[in-house]
Amino acid sequence: MSQQQPGPDGTPRASGMPMLGLGTWENDDHDRCVESVRTALDTGYRHVDTAQAYGNEAAVGEGLDAADVPREDVFLATKVWNDRLGYDDVIHSTTESLDRLGVGSVDLLYVHWPAGEYDPEDTLAAFAELHDRGAIDRIGVSNFEPEHLDTARETLDGSVFVNQVECHPLLPQAELREYAGAHDIELVAYSPLARGKVSEIEELTEVATKHDASEIQVSLAWLREKGITAIPKATSEAHIRDNWASLSLDLDAEDVDAIDGIDERERQVDPGFAPW
Repeated sequence: MSQQQPGPDGTPRASGMPMLGLGTWENDDHDRCVESVRTALDTGYRHVDTAQAYGNEAAVGEGLDAADVPREDVFLATKVWNDRLGYDDVIHSTTESLDRLGVGSVDLLYVHWPAGEYDPEDTLAAFAELHDRGAIDRIGVSNFEPEHLDTARETLDGSVFVNQVECHPLLPQAELREYAGAHDIELVAYSPLARGKVSEIEELTEVATKHDASEIQVSLAWLREKGITAIPKATSEAHIRDNWASLSLDLDAEDVDAIDGIDERERQVDPGFAPW
């Protein structure tokens, strides 16, 4: 995958997807979610990620409306949950998502997991139909392993835009990064801070001290160096701004090598229906 330099809003010039977004997983207090989305957009973020399963699409939509940012400037993504992946359910549930978000279309729609009602032919045909209708601009998948990506690419004639997976210095996803680079698929990292555990890693602390930065900023900068979009969850203005400041941090080759050399491996999200 090309390591494109982001613009002032973190947007890589080719794909149009900003390389730093606001994640909203577990941001299920309505008013807090509205305010965090508004704050992030007013700070400079132009990528917001939600999902049907998060129960906050309406709040995300209100946050979009509350911010002083035109809708067309925001890259908005949501996901279809595992029990809504039959053809008719995909169409119906996505229409409901658009209504809750208060938008006519989303920039990206994901299959949340290759689990539950997921059937490549049935599910992805519905995604293709939504794309043809103009309800979604891009088709994405989440938590897919290489074999699932092979099937999805074949079913969709290669038009898989992105795979969203857990990725951080404790789970660098080398195989999926290699696959993405070989097949021109973007990677988006959820839980990019290992649910806070990056602050406890000695190698990251050393790099952070060197640059007068936080371990969080170092982790996000490392993902960006790998060409990976990060969507850290943040609700407070302080955390939103701290994550945003990572765009000003440039790591050198020595920093990247030190982080690449971390031996510890730890997955944070591992439900029983996961495909690995």
